[in-house]
Amino acid sequence: MKKVFSLILALAMVFAFTSCKNADTGEEEDKAQKQAPYKIGIITGSAAQGEEYYGAENVKEKYGDIIVTATYPDDYSIEIKKVTDTVSKMAEDPDVKVIIFVQAVPGASAAIEQVRETRDDIIFICGATNEDPSTIASQADVVLHVDEEGMGTAMVDQAAAKGAKTFVHISFQRHLGYDDVTAQREQIIKRCEELNIEFVEAEAPDPTGSEGIEGAKQWIDENIPDYVEQYGKDTAFFCTSCSMQSALIRRCAELGAIFPQQRCPSPYHGYPEAFSISLDDHEGDTEYLMGQIEEKAEDYGMTGRMSTWSVSPNMMMIEAAVKYAIGWCDGNFQADEGRTYNETALLEEIKNIGGEGTTVEKYEEEESGTLDNYYVILCPYRNF
Repeated sequence: MKKVFSLILALAMVFAFTSCKNADTGEEEDKAQKQAPYKIGIITGSAAQGEEYYGAENVKEKYGDIIVTATYPDDYSIEIKKVTDTVSKMAEDPDVKVIIFVQAVPGASAAIEQVRETRDDIIFICGATNEDPSTIASQADVVLHVDEEGMGTAMVDQAAAKGAKTFVHISFQRHLGYDDVTAQREQIIKRCEELNIEFVEAEAPDPTGSEGIEGAKQWIDENIPDYVEQYGKDTAFFCTSCSMQSALIRRCAELGAIFPQQRCPSPYHGYPEAFSISLDDHEGDTEYLMGQIEEKAEDYGMTGRMSTWSVSPNMMMIEAAVKYAIGWCDGNFQADEGRTYNETALLEEIKNIGGEGTTVEKYEEEESGTLDNYYVILCPYRNF
């Protein structure tokens, strides 16, 4: 009897020691999450489409098997049915309780509507949407997007802080026909006037035109030196085309001009290509990339002249949504009255990951008014 009691006591001590060790290292919490009776789905583009793919990989590595991932096709604009099929297949698993969709490409709304015919219990959180705001907001529980209009003011302030006396806005007719580009441009002009910064409009070739992306980049290479010669190095440059960012970043670095941010403000946009930064074995490691950009900026003598947001907004949306979803599935909070989610808990996660100075506002559409479940985000800058 004494031997049995001693064995039980020894096992109890081992169990207590192991539990304490896991609690100290955080392993116990991770293990519990991996064995949770639910799953959280994440749908992104492939690695070729954007950094959100690595954002999904990062949270899967952290939380284990409760995270399930899928990718939509690279040619999603002409493969909308495949987008819908991807979402529907993920929703077939009854353990999936939340689906996070970043970027919410065309077809997202239709996919959600189809899933809800059989699974009205799934919470959909859509980020970086490519669809009409009122349309996606009518289908998703939550929509997250960067504050396009607010960036107009923020980037001029950022340029001014770097000593800008002139702000050159580079675009073309197709983009100037988009409501978000127009609204952002108006805010840029307004803020330039308030800060006594000269606003200059520059028209570049459309990358989808006959000259293609290479022709648009060539325009950057050939014309930016003329603007710097005319207005001086204290000139800030901004371009509305994502495909032209790397050329503009490189040219600004070579000429000593100011580069406040990209069209899509993320360290992954344009900087790696412009500065020939390899991310092999560092995929999804944002701090590594930031350090590499700082070194390159210093090599060009550009310290303090270039910047972007302090986080990748798409990766931030995924991380914040996952943390929120875990709390939701664990029953840590209830939905607000009239909503399918808890606004306070969600926005708290966004601000924690975005960092001090992150703001979240509800999107206001001219025709529909305020979209109560559509949130636009501004994050602080990282200076290089």
